[in-house]
Amino acid sequence: MLYLSKDIYNEIISHAEKSYPYEGCGVLVGRDKRVVKICPVENINKDRANDRYEIDPKDLLRVEKGVSEKGLNVLGFFHSHPDHPDMPSEFDRQRAWQFYSYMIVSVHNGKSVSVKSWTFEDENEPFREEEVKIED
Repeated sequence: MLYLSKDIYNEIISHAEKSYPYEGCGVLVGRDKRVVKICPVENINKDRANDRYEIDPKDLLRVEKGVSEKGLNVLGFFHSHPDHPDMPSEFDRQRAWQFYSYMIVSVHNGKSVSVKSWTFEDENEPFREEEVKIED
């Protein structure tokens, strides 16, 4: 289960809606499956920004260094699917790393309609939906 506050959840939704009609993305930061902050980053995939996201490795390294100094970890990533469901694509699965959480926000006509999180533990298994607990 992935835990996050209502404020952090709203930040993710806001970033996804502002990125529309392109995929917005960012990093989930915290500890023990509890997200305490997000780090939105630029989607560097300019050729297919409407259906692919890519995080610059330099941005990820910067985030990892900054959060580890505070005793936090990268828990996973979030991205949006403009005018598509919140289900991971085969491309999403091929690029994913085991044990991380992958939140996907489905955005239709600029408005968020649903959010799900996905994870897997064995590199050969498909994504499985991960429960998300939004706390006040």
